[in-house]
Amino acid sequence: MPLAGESHTYLQRIYYFHFLTYYLPMKLLHRLPLFVSLCLGLSACQEKSPDASLPPYQNPALPISERVDDLVGRMTLAQKVSQMTNASPAIDFLGIPAYNWWSEGLHGMARAGKATVFPQAIGMAATWDDDLIFDVATVISDETRAKHHDFVRKGKRFLYQGLTLWSPNINIFRDPRWGRGQETYGEDPFLTGSLAVPFIKGLQGDDPAYLKTVATIKHFAVHNGPEPERHEFDAIVGLKDLRETYLPQFRMAVQEGHAYSAMCAYNRINGEPCCGSKSLLTCTLKGELGFDGFIVSDCWAITDIWKFHQVVETEAEAAAMAVKAGTDLSCGEEYLSLVEAVEKGYITEAEIDVSVKRLFKARFKLGMFDPIETVKYAQIPYNIVDQPANQALALKTARESMVLLKNDNQTLPLKKDLKKVAVIGPNSDQWLMLLGNYNGVPSKAVTPLEGITNKLGANTEVVFAQGSEYAEGLPMFYTVPANAISGPIKASYFNNSKLEGDVLYTEEIDALDVNWNDGAPREDLDDDNFGVRWEGQITAQKTGYHQLGVITTCNTQLYFEGKEVAKTVYHFGDEYGDPRLRKSEPIHLEAGKTYSFKVDAGENYADAMVQLVWAEPKPDLMKDALAAARGADAVIMCMGLTPRMEGEEMDIKVDGFNGGDRTKLGLPAAQLDLIKAIHALGKPVVLVLLNGSALSIPWENDHIPAILEAWYPGQAGGTAIADVLFGDYNPSGKLPVTFYKSVADLPAFIDYHMTTQTYRFFKGEALYPFGHGLSYSTFGFADLSLPAESKPGEAVPVKVTVTNTGSVDGDEVVQLYVANKNRPADAPIKNLAAFERVHLKAGESKTVELTIRKEAFQTFDAEFNLVNVPGEFAISIGNSSAKDDLRMGLVVR
Repeated sequence: MPLAGESHTYLQRIYYFHFLTYYLPMKLLHRLPLFVSLCLGLSACQEKSPDASLPPYQNPALPISERVDDLVGRMTLAQKVSQMTNASPAIDFLGIPAYNWWSEGLHGMARAGKATVFPQAIGMAATWDDDLIFDVATVISDETRAKHHDFVRKGKRFLYQGLTLWSPNINIFRDPRWGRGQETYGEDPFLTGSLAVPFIKGLQGDDPAYLKTVATIKHFAVHNGPEPERHEFDAIVGLKDLRETYLPQFRMAVQEGHAYSAMCAYNRINGEPCCGSKSLLTCTLKGELGFDGFIVSDCWAITDIWKFHQVVETEAEAAAMAVKAGTDLSCGEEYLSLVEAVEKGYITEAEIDVSVKRLFKARFKLGMFDPIETVKYAQIPYNIVDQPANQALALKTARESMVLLKNDNQTLPLKKDLKKVAVIGPNSDQWLMLLGNYNGVPSKAVTPLEGITNKLGANTEVVFAQGSEYAEGLPMFYTVPANAISGPIKASYFNNSKLEGDVLYTEEIDALDVNWNDGAPREDLDDDNFGVRWEGQITAQKTGYHQLGVITTCNTQLYFEGKEVAKTVYHFGDEYGDPRLRKSEPIHLEAGKTYSFKVDAGENYADAMVQLVWAEPKPDLMKDALAAARGADAVIMCMGLTPRMEGEEMDIKVDGFNGGDRTKLGLPAAQLDLIKAIHALGKPVVLVLLNGSALSIPWENDHIPAILEAWYPGQAGGTAIADVLFGDYNPSGKLPVTFYKSVADLPAFIDYHMTTQTYRFFKGEALYPFGHGLSYSTFGFADLSLPAESKPGEAVPVKVTVTNTGSVDGDEVVQLYVANKNRPADAPIKNLAAFERVHLKAGESKTVELTIRKEAFQTFDAEFNLVNVPGEFAISIGNSSAKDDLRMGLVVR
C-alpha cells in the first residue's frame, strides 16, 4: 500500500531505477538485472485493487512484528538484500517506497538544506545542561520530520532526507589530538551518557506508537582515531578500560535513552573488526547492554573488513561475517553480495531475514507504512524550520556553551562606551568556521566581528584586521568582491543538474555569492535538479600567488583561463550536503591583469549555494593588525582552529596537523606570533578561542588577562560571544575536556590504555582542568549532607547549599566527584558522579539535591562481571574536577 498521498506509476518506477543507478558506483552495473526486477516489480505480481482486503502487513491494527513477518515473507532473497543498503530501492508491487537511511543530526538537521544550527557537540557539552540538550534535540527532530515529509510530498527520497539520524557521537574524547573529538560530549563517560540520554529522547520523541526519528549511537565501541589509519587501525584495549571508560555511556544510551540504532566503527578492537565482531555486537551490545534496535555499519566499513583489515578474502565473506555478527544495514553497497554469500554457503537466507526484519520494524515504528494522518509527528508543519523560537534556542545554547577560562582583574566584561575596538584574528569573520562539521546551513550565521559590531552600534568604531593566516600553508579565503570582477558575470540556467540541452534563461550578476537554501533560482526549476554556469573575468588586485576556490554545496567545477583548477569530490555524485571549500593550487597573477573564469554547478539534493572565493597575497597582515590595535581602546583577538584543520579523515598537510588529527596542541606559530606582537603594544587584550578540541596555551595564559573559549558556536555564535564580552550574559559554561599544558603530558596517540589521559587518570597539573569555567559572579558551597554509610548496590542521596556570593545573577554547575580511597593502581583517581546546573540571583542560596548512582560504587571483577565495591569513598563537591570545596567520607558496606 503506498503511503498517503502517493501513487506508484511506471514513470516513477523508472525514476527510482535512475536514482538508484545514479548513486551506485560503476562496479555494480553487472548487477543491473537485479535492480531492474526490484524497481519495475515482478510481472507475475499484481497490485491489490483499492477494494481488496488488506494483507496483514498493510493493516495498522496488527502488531508490528506480525506485519513485518508478513511483508518480509513476500520478498525474494534479492529483494531482501536490496533493503540492507543505505540507499534502499523501492519495491513497488509491495508498496515499499525507496528510502535512504543516511541522515545526520549531530547539532542540527544536517546536509538537507536550511536548518537551525546549534553549537558543535563539544560546545553543547560545555553547557552541562541536560534539559537544554533535550530541547535542542527536540528542535532537530521537529525540523527533520517537517523537512522529511516535505521532501516526500515532492517525490524525493534522497540522501540526508530521511528520519534515521546517525547521531549522537558518544565516543570518549580520550585524547585532544583526535580530529573528530569535536563531535563528542567530551572525555568523561558519565557526562557523555548524561547528555546523550536526553538528546536521544529528544530525537525519538515520547509517542507510545511511533518514533519521531531514530537516534543512532556511534561509533561502537572504541573509536578515537587516528583518522588517517581508521580503515585499518587495530585499537588494542584492555577489557577493564573497555568497560569502565569506553562503554558506560553506551550502556546509559541503551538502557536509559533507548536508542533504536547503533553504528559500528571502522577499526578493529583487539584484532576483531568492529562491524564483524560477534563478541562486540551480539554479546556485548545486545547481550550485556540489552540493545534491541538495528545496527548500521559506518560507511564502507564492510569493505574494510576484507580490503584493509584483511580478515577475510572477499566482499561476500565480509558481508556474511558482518550480518552474522549483528550488523543489519550497510552504509555502502557491500551487502548486495549477500546473494552470492548465500549461494556459496557463507550465510543462510534465514540469517538474513533476521536483519531485514529489524530494519522494517524500524520503518514501521516511524509510521512509514501507516496512513499519514495517524502519525502525529507527520503533522509537524514545514514552517517550524528555522522559526524564531528555534533561532532563540540556538542563541541560548551558544551563550551557555561559552567557557570563561581566565579573567584577571575583571578585564571582562568590557564597557560598551569604548570609542574604538579592534577585532583581530583569522576567526573573526569566518561564518563557515562557526558551523563545525556534520552541519546544516542556517538562514543567517553571525560571525564574532558582526556580533561585536552589532552590539556596540554607531557610537563605537570597530576595526578589523585578519592579522595572520590560520597556519603557514593554510590561507584564509574571502568572497571575490564585485570590484575585482571585470564587467558582469553571465549566469546561464539549465533545467537539469548535468547542464545539458538548451539554456533556460540567462542573467547578469556583479559577484558570485548565491544561496538558494533548499529552493531553486526560479519557481519553474526543480530545486533538486538544476544547473548553473557562471562566466566572467577577474582582475587581480595584487601581484603574486593566489588561490582560487569555491565554497559550495553543489557538484561544482571551477575553470580558470580555460583549465579546471578545482572541483568537488564526494562519494555521492561529487556533491556536498554542507558547504565546503575546494581550492586551486597557487596561481601567479599580475596586478591589473584580467583573467577568465567559469564555474559549473549542478544541484541534486540538499542546499544550493556557491561562492567564488580567493586567497590573495597578504604581505601586510601583521602590519595591518598592529596598526588597528594601536589606535584601539581594547583589542579582541579571535583565534583558534577551523574544521578545515581538524575533522574527519582530511587531506590537510600543515605543521601540527595530520589527516584531520593534530600532532601538536598549541595554536599554530603564525597565530601565536600575532598574539605576542599585539600583547607587546600594552593594549587591553581579550583572547577568544574558537576550536573543537583542547588547546595548550601556556604563554597565552601567562600573558593575556582574559580568555574565552567559544568552540564552534553555531549560527548565533557571534551574538553570544558579544553578549559575554560586553556583559549582557554572564558566562557559565564548564569544560567537558582537560586543557593540558603540553602534548608531553600525554602518551602516544595510538595508545588506548588509560594511563594519563583525561582528568580521571591525569596526575599532573592541568592548564585548565575538566569542569573548569569562571563567571562574572562568585559562588560558595556549604552544608554538604549525605549518609555516613550506604549498602552496596544502593544510590546515595546528597544535599548541598549553593550561594551566589557575587553581585551578578548567574548560573553555576554543581559537580560531585567520587574517589575510592583504596583504589587499585589502574583505577581512576576520581569520577564525576552527579552534576546540576542551577540559576541563582545575586545573593541567593538554593539547596541542590543530587543522587550518586549505584554505578559509582561498582567495577568489574576478574571475569568482567559488574560487581559492587565496598570500602571507603571520598565525596567532593566543587565547580571543577580540581576543586574540592566540600568533602565528606562515605563507607559502603
